[in-house]
Amino acid sequence: MAASSDAQTITLFLDMLAAEQGAGENTLAAYRRDLEDLSEFLRTAKTGFAGADTQALRDYLAELDARGFKSSSVARRLSAMRHLFRFLLNERRRSDDPAAILSGPKRGRSLPKVLSIADVDLLLAKSKQLVDRDQSPKQKLRAMRLWCLLEVLYATGLRVSELVSLPLTAAKRDARMIVVRGKGNKERLVPLNQSSRDAMAAYLSLTEDLKDDNAKPQVRSKWLFPSSGESGHLTRQHFARDLKELAVSTGIPARLVSPHVLRHAFASHLLHNGADLRIVQTLLGHTDISTTQIYTHVVEERLKSLVRDLHPLADSK
Repeated sequence: MAASSDAQTITLFLDMLAAEQGAGENTLAAYRRDLEDLSEFLRTAKTGFAGADTQALRDYLAELDARGFKSSSVARRLSAMRHLFRFLLNERRRSDDPAAILSGPKRGRSLPKVLSIADVDLLLAKSKQLVDRDQSPKQKLRAMRLWCLLEVLYATGLRVSELVSLPLTAAKRDARMIVVRGKGNKERLVPLNQSSRDAMAAYLSLTEDLKDDNAKPQVRSKWLFPSSGESGHLTRQHFARDLKELAVSTGIPARLVSPHVLRHAFASHLLHNGADLRIVQTLLGHTDISTTQIYTHVVEERLKSLVRDLHPLADSK
């Protein structure tokens, strides 16, 4: 009975997150997984969300530690618990909040992996080489798509989910800005540089040429990077695999490269060259400046360099 009640509670809670906070599908899926795991633990303790006390929640956190969860994962589970029990209190489904006094594991905020400008230049150059070599039309289209994806990603810093789901209209001729629909269904304007516009134009031109050479009429996809899969567009996983293969071919270890790492590179390289943190926040689509502040180490290093090089009393050695 408790399991059924917990399942209903999770559904109501997720509905609230989607309606009131604009939570995206990935966020909702993560909350569901975390809370279903908590519900399963409480069920073995003969209780549920409605009857769990603070000690039961502490026992759950201790079990996560015993299961080998990283501190970051435990902290995320704790955050989900806090949100859930605050919701139950606000909805008067409970008269107390057993998660309010819980403390999470101490953890430092890890710095994002960042590729150097030289590394990114190497990836871009290699992807362009793959486009220019002799190959079948299908292979050329795949190479052209990867080059286009890479150019647009490094030019804009889009989330990979935003990148692969770009509409065909994003590649409109001479468009210097594109509208991106990000987390919480919020829209933002993102500028394109000339390299990314050139790559998009070349990619579209090739797709049109291949359609003209195909005897069978095809329905035009609404996606810039179409696929025959369920979503209708290229998946994040497919792009990530292609990107890692490209990295290996350039001599960069695959573990150091991912679409998210290139998003970090976009932000870090902008800040290193003097961009304002608030501007980067807007470009990345971060709601809270604290999320963007993981890049402050880049700003700090740049400030130290400025003081060292420009201050009249700096060491002149």
